[in-house]
Amino acid sequence: MQPERLSFQKQKFSGDIMSKRAEGKTVAILAADGFEEVELTSPKEALENAGASCIIVSLESGEIQANQHREHGIKVKVDKTVDEVKADDFDALLIPGGLFNPDTLRQSDKVLDFTSKFFAQAKPVFSICHGPQVLITANLVDGRKMTGFAAIQQDLKNAGAIVSDEEVVVDKGLVTSRNPNDLPAFNDKIVEELCEGKHEAQKESVEA
Repeated sequence: MQPERLSFQKQKFSGDIMSKRAEGKTVAILAADGFEEVELTSPKEALENAGASCIIVSLESGEIQANQHREHGIKVKVDKTVDEVKADDFDALLIPGGLFNPDTLRQSDKVLDFTSKFFAQAKPVFSICHGPQVLITANLVDGRKMTGFAAIQQDLKNAGAIVSDEEVVVDKGLVTSRNPNDLPAFNDKIVEELCEGKHEAQKESVEA
């Protein structure tokens, strides 16, 4: 069953988010056609309200098509292709979900390498709903405390993750949530983890 669609037209953010504590930080938002609209737009708004810059990274230049569940939503301009960026350029990575977005991303070796570099560099990584499927394919979830959309929680367990069915799970710089209903908690935590900076324990996912 699909989670109830939420409206985030005027989301109220916490004091930490509104304090511009993330000024000077840059976050890569990795997405392709079929991303869940609110799972990109709401965290992006939260990060920008906190002072961070967000760069949309995709497989090709142009625009990517959002979904609102199974219906088309807005189109979002791609700022950089995955060929044009490296993890060194960013302070954190956000991977939104969607029914089709992760399946497209996880087929790209460049995407998997780009994602792995954030863990190797001890940088925060944020993912929601189906987004953690990319982390599964990149072999980055073994031993990590995580959550995700109900339908992928068993996949996470099979890949070695320690799964909790909670609205947000934070583990050494890795922030995951289940679905759009969890966005308020997810947004607060991603800003908090971004402001904390590098988490050396992130490297364990690529060193194991």
